Amino acid sequence: MSTVITSPGPAPSSGSVPDHATVNTSGGPGTGRRRPASRIPLQRIVNVELRKMFDTRSGFWLMASIVITSLIATAAIIVFAPDDQLTFDSFAAAIGAPMTVILPMIGILAVTSEWSQRSGLTTFTLVPHRGRVLGAKFLAATLVGVASMVVALVVGVLGTLVGSAIAGIDPVWDVTAAHFALIVLGSVLGMLFGFMLGLLIRSSAGAIVIYFVLTLVLPPLLGLLAAYQKWFADLRPWVDYTDAQGPLFNGTVSSQQWAHLGVAGALWFLLPLAIGLLVVRRAEVK
Repeated sequence: MSTVITSPGPAPSSGSVPDHATVNTSGGPGTGRRRPASRIPLQRIVNVELRKMFDTRSGFWLMASIVITSLIATAAIIVFAPDDQLTFDSFAAAIGAPMTVILPMIGILAVTSEWSQRSGLTTFTLVPHRGRVLGAKFLAATLVGVASMVVALVVGVLGTLVGSAIAGIDPVWDVTAAHFALIVLGSVLGMLFGFMLGLLIRSSAGAIVIYFVLTLVLPPLLGLLAAYQKWFADLRPWVDYTDAQGPLFNGTVSSQQWAHLGVAGALWFLLPLAIGLLVVRRAEVK
């Protein structure tokens, strides 16, 4: 038999309520109930996740590389492209090429940093509901993707104006608002694909390797198979997620192409995302 001896703490000052005290909400004696703690607002969690994406040295330079590569691509078009290629579409394509690589890396690191930097224990202790944290990461990654495309739009506009002024020609605006919206959608989907891989693998190096295998190695192999097998040539648009995203960057998407994107996206994005969410919410955090 053991005896626990507790010593009384200092008496609370007049008018103060200790943290462990209950609050009488009904007015009667002995019916006090503990006041429920308020939940952390989702906006605050999103703000924290955005800061975490920028605060580290690697995160800062990864974000800065978006602007740096956009400026380099714009300068290259102005210097090396012929006058008839100094169009907004040329600048958008040149800026978009590095974006398709950088944005998925940001999506991957937004998730895997909790495991690679071992901050997950702190994060999920402060916000025990892991679904809210993952939702905030999803929103933060989406906001960064859209903001990055806005930066690309501004740089592309400036490049078109400067390039046309140097060449002495009128600026050519050959990208419509609808076309640019499709480009933004394609870029954000690419970033969220990296986010999905981060959830599924939870290792920065592993997720990055798998991303490049799925986007650079697998599509040519599927294209080779489609070239020699007629049955797969008809099936490929429904199962090749990279090929299904192509029309988004071309500016025109038919109803059948939307169907291809939906089916391939469900197979390669939504299903693995659901599995990743289930695993992360149940995995032990060390």
